[in-house]
Amino acid sequence: MKRNQKKPGSADNQILKAINSLGHGAVFVPTDFLSFGSRQAVDVVLHRLVRKGSIRRLARGIYDFPKEHPKLGKLLPSPEKIAEALVGRDCTRIQPTGAYAANILGLSEQVPAKVVFLTDGPSRTVKIGTTTIQLRRTTPKNMAMAGRLIGLLVQALRELGKEHITTERIEHLKRTIPLNARQELLKDIRFAPEWMHSIFKELAEEA
Repeated sequence: MKRNQKKPGSADNQILKAINSLGHGAVFVPTDFLSFGSRQAVDVVLHRLVRKGSIRRLARGIYDFPKEHPKLGKLLPSPEKIAEALVGRDCTRIQPTGAYAANILGLSEQVPAKVVFLTDGPSRTVKIGTTTIQLRRTTPKNMAMAGRLIGLLVQALRELGKEHITTERIEHLKRTIPLNARQELLKDIRFAPEWMHSIFKELAEEA
């Protein structure tokens, strides 16, 4: 009776093929590849791929398939991609907060050294280069708007403060966010702080 044995190197080939299919810029963790072998075997394969230069180790247990810039070399992935890899594929949600949320929307040029994401999964902090990325577990109520435009806007406006929501910033949002997406805000306006309601109503108007 013959045993089903994997050929030497087959896990390497399968994992490398899976990484290539994700494309340059992808961020991943060892548990993404457990269908190809045990955790120990996956760790060994990823270590080999790092040594070969096929992938890059960003921090303990976090890797990427880096994008190459002709002048800048290997680029770092966005904090959001790293956070998404950290929470995995178990339906855990993340919500950018603070200065990073404002930066995503173009309301601030500040790129924070510490990027915080709210999550309904476990808390975790990692440092990638000069940036610290923190997943902060919060309540289901705080995650009600996660993954939607209104969630991003609430976090960004909260960071800026009511007194800093200028006409210029409102006009910027009207230019950069499609009208249909702005009108969708009114469906979830009850989740936003009361002082933001008039802002969302203004955003929902045609430019």
